[in-house]
Amino acid sequence: MSQARQIEHAIAALRRGGVIAYPTEAVWGLGCDPDDDAALTRLLRLKRRDPAKGVILVAGRIEQFGEWLEGLQPELHAPLAASWPGPNTWLVPDNGRSRALVRGDHDRVALRVSAHPLVAALCDAFGGPIVSTSANIASEPPAMSADEVRAIFGDALDAIVEGELGGLERPSTIRDLVSGRVLRD
Repeated sequence: MSQARQIEHAIAALRRGGVIAYPTEAVWGLGCDPDDDAALTRLLRLKRRDPAKGVILVAGRIEQFGEWLEGLQPELHAPLAASWPGPNTWLVPDNGRSRALVRGDHDRVALRVSAHPLVAALCDAFGGPIVSTSANIASEPPAMSADEVRAIFGDALDAIVEGELGGLERPSTIRDLVSGRVLRD
């Protein structure tokens, strides 16, 4: 199946509440619609991830985060614009837009604009951000290939978009936007 058809299949799965897998800059990721609580719950169960931790949202362009950035102080937009697209995840004060399962037990939401062309194509086709969390069982190493994703999750996923990793050795840096504090380097 061509990559374009795989993306179409993945978008259809997302719209039906499915969970998909796709390559990111450093590891394979799992994704779902960030506005679908049933899909979020299913993704967290598949990973055996504590819902209190929350998940990252990834977009293809900063404009796709418009609703999440509404009300943000103007001076806080500069670090985002300067570091995106790229492997930088920012913890942004939640303005009430994010679902509880996205935020977890936090008052911030984790946002990243990806430089990976396949991730950007997925988000553009979906029309906005999707969830991006490593494709693994909690505390286990993340999948580094589509075959590893299949070995971990079997047929529990609704779509796997084949592609290459983006060449980074580590997942994105995570920083708090307000304090500038680095939580993961």
